[in-house]
Amino acid sequence: MISYFNFDKIYFMKISAADQLTKRLSKIGVACLLAMVPQMLYGQNTPPKNDVVKSSRNVIERTFGKEVAIGIHIYMISSVNGNPVYEYAAANGELTVKGNSTAAVCKGFYDYLRTTNQGMVCWSGKNVHIQTPWLAAQKKRVTSPYHFHYYMNVVTHGYTTPYWGFDRWQQELDWMSLHGMDMPLINGAYEAIIFRVFKKLGLQDADIAAFFTGPAYHPWNRMGNITGWDAPVPASYYTKQIRLTHQVLDRMHELGMQPIIPAFAGFVPSAIKKVYPDAKVNDVIWGGFEKLTKYRAHILMPDNQLFAKIGTMYVQEWEKEFGKATYYLADSFNEMDVPPAPSEEQQLSQLSAYGNVVYRSIKDANPDAVWVMQGWTFPYQKGRDGKLFWTAERLGKLVEKVPDDKVMFLDLANEYNLDSWKIDPSWKTYKGFFNKAWIYSFIPNMGGKTPWNGILKTYAEAPETALNYEHKGNLTGFGFAPEGIENNEIIYELLSDIGYTDKKIDLKTWIAAYCKQRYGGYPPEMEQAFNNFQQSCYGTFEPHPRFRYQQNAKGDEAGSVNTNERFFAGVKQFLACAGQLKGSELYRNDAMELASQYLSLRADTIITVALANKSKVNDKELNKAYHLMGISDQLLRSHPNHQLKTWIDMAKSWGDTPAEKQYYARDAKRIITTWGGTVNDYSARTWSGLIDTYYIPRMKNLYSPVSKQKNMATDNWEENWIQRDLVLDSKPSADPVQLAVESVNSY
Repeated sequence: MISYFNFDKIYFMKISAADQLTKRLSKIGVACLLAMVPQMLYGQNTPPKNDVVKSSRNVIERTFGKEVAIGIHIYMISSVNGNPVYEYAAANGELTVKGNSTAAVCKGFYDYLRTTNQGMVCWSGKNVHIQTPWLAAQKKRVTSPYHFHYYMNVVTHGYTTPYWGFDRWQQELDWMSLHGMDMPLINGAYEAIIFRVFKKLGLQDADIAAFFTGPAYHPWNRMGNITGWDAPVPASYYTKQIRLTHQVLDRMHELGMQPIIPAFAGFVPSAIKKVYPDAKVNDVIWGGFEKLTKYRAHILMPDNQLFAKIGTMYVQEWEKEFGKATYYLADSFNEMDVPPAPSEEQQLSQLSAYGNVVYRSIKDANPDAVWVMQGWTFPYQKGRDGKLFWTAERLGKLVEKVPDDKVMFLDLANEYNLDSWKIDPSWKTYKGFFNKAWIYSFIPNMGGKTPWNGILKTYAEAPETALNYEHKGNLTGFGFAPEGIENNEIIYELLSDIGYTDKKIDLKTWIAAYCKQRYGGYPPEMEQAFNNFQQSCYGTFEPHPRFRYQQNAKGDEAGSVNTNERFFAGVKQFLACAGQLKGSELYRNDAMELASQYLSLRADTIITVALANKSKVNDKELNKAYHLMGISDQLLRSHPNHQLKTWIDMAKSWGDTPAEKQYYARDAKRIITTWGGTVNDYSARTWSGLIDTYYIPRMKNLYSPVSKQKNMATDNWEENWIQRDLVLDSKPSADPVQLAVESVNSY
């Protein structure tokens, strides 16, 4: 049985280290004391001054080895305009890299490596062959047109990071530095800190525990979309959350990063009325949970003093534990209706009050803090009348009482405006965001889906338009905010480059260099392959690319992965380079991904034929599709990222008992499959283990030629899969590239 905590048994103790505390608490059954115990465990933790030279060398050493790191001359330089600047030069076997920040120095070194075709570092691995003495390179100086380089999405911490340990975080922070990113949005132990606040307000442990969701769903709990889903969380979770956040923040400070921390946006447990019976609370309806009232969130009305009180207490508690922060994210209306008002005048007044109370709750605890909010939802969200809710007047009212330098918009979804919604970008609609600070960004991925997808031309050219816009206002940063990472690596290499130039990137030249850096060569067949990809998978933007077999197991919905014949031709041309390039780890990984996508699309076509006759399923054709899906699964067993086993093992590592390990595994499996409400198959990942234990058996359950009485209802089958402990076959292929070539040529 998994229990929540009982703070009535907790006494304050002077303990020298958090690990000692955890051991002692386990004896009395309250391992999550850190959700309430004050900052005495870690001290005030004021961020230390960043040592640019030392921290840059540490990143390079962790990524490429000590011998590489000590062989570089690293210096700190000043920036003319305060934006990141780096320069490098290599002559007579000596390499010198300079920069005004750790991210700038590391980006400079990585630029040198890529320019001289000595290396590329990605989520799926490396293609590194560094030569010493250092290869000659002319002096190059780069100054970014942006002050900040933003990274991550609120829900990245649900779709990718919820079960990371510090080792995986360390890899990501080093990756960020090498790609010049200096402003990450983190999860920041929000739950552990707000638990302390609710407890101080008089709420009971059980009521607070029932408010939170499972860890994979924490982002939606923070944004007020849902409460209580996959609850309660094991007791030890919050202790570990605090400890991990300390480790991550310490490293971010060492690297000179400026993290964005989650703040209180007004959402409270329904039990708040037990303690504050006069509190004005409005129910929130979101997504597929409209009819599931048990999981609805509740937001305080802005004229309630309790709103500001909780928000201020939260910032105070957070800064007692972790030290002073500057940027706090609070989204009160992400994808949700604002509480209705009788008239437009009253609606505007209410919006002004909400903006004021959110900002005031942060400012009263930290006058130097900046309120950050997501801006993507504003041009997208429709009101109950079907019209755009967030007009320029309404959004302007939300921030009218906030000083220009104390609020920042994350304009996340620029490719959606351009390539999906076909509407003006937000920075035009809202007149440069009323001269408030804002960050230009993209959301290249929804839910962590794995198919190759996105318009490279948009990413390479669109940001220049905003930089040159006459009324751009205070455009202070550039970034990318994928909902899930470890996919489509070409996009993120491209975006990290576009963040350091004010010009469009010529894709013909850039892709040629990219392939040499990534694969070690650019033969004619590879050039032809990427020409075809730009006319197919990387020439279209599909927000939710899913295969037909991932569409709720039903054959009546078409897949949404690009099926242009030029993609199939491109895959064959890519694989034709195997003899020359398969020595590159990154070529091998991309070959597996492309072959898997190719086979899945072929399987989709066969499924369409098999289910064409509504009255009779063609089992022979379905079996052909299952065979191709099985090969796709087998291919990905050799891939470092696309494996269900890795995901489940990370989740289980947070558990201390068999019951806790199974809880976390269920939470991790649910978020990538059924999700909840009507959000089923949103994440839709093409992963080894997921294809052969979930997608294939689910279709067989639905269409197998046995009596309907023996087949489970699909939702029951899905829940049964989530609940059971899986035994996964993760034995890799002896030669996955050869398997990719043979499979594609055969089908």
